[in-house]
Amino acid sequence: MGLFATIMSKIFPGNHPAVAAPQGNQPPVAAQQSAQQPPDPAAGSTTAAMPPVDVEQVLNGMAAKNPQKLNWRTSIVDLMKLTGIDSSFDARKKLAQELHYTGDMNDSAAMNIWLHKQVMSKLAENGGRVPPELLH
Repeated sequence: MGLFATIMSKIFPGNHPAVAAPQGNQPPVAAQQSAQQPPDPAAGSTTAAMPPVDVEQVLNGMAAKNPQKLNWRTSIVDLMKLTGIDSSFDARKKLAQELHYTGDMNDSAAMNIWLHKQVMSKLAENGGRVPPELLH
C-alpha cells in the first residue's frame, strides 16, 4: 500500500470504494462513477453510491483527540502526524515520488506545499469533500 493510500485509509471508512479498491493505476472514484453506465435493474445490483467523506470533519475530529496542536490545514507534516503516518523527510520524499512530484526534492518547503495541495486534491478526486480553500 502506498503512502497516499494509507492516508486515505485513515480518513475514509474501510468500505469506501477508494479504500476498498486496489490503488494501482485505478482512476479516481469520481471518474469511475461518471464512466459507469446506469445500473441495470435486471442485474440485481443494489449498490448505492457512497456519500462524499467530509475530510474536514474527520480531520478536525482526529485533531480534537490529539494532544498535539497540529495544523493539518496547511502542513503536510502535521497532516501525516495526525493520521499516524511517518512524516519524516524521507517519507515525504516517497510520497512526492508516488504523486509524481517533478520539482526539487531538496527544496522541502516547496515540496511540502505541493504535497499538501496534491493530497487534498486527490482526496477530493476520490470521494472526499474538501473545503475549496484547501484545493488552491
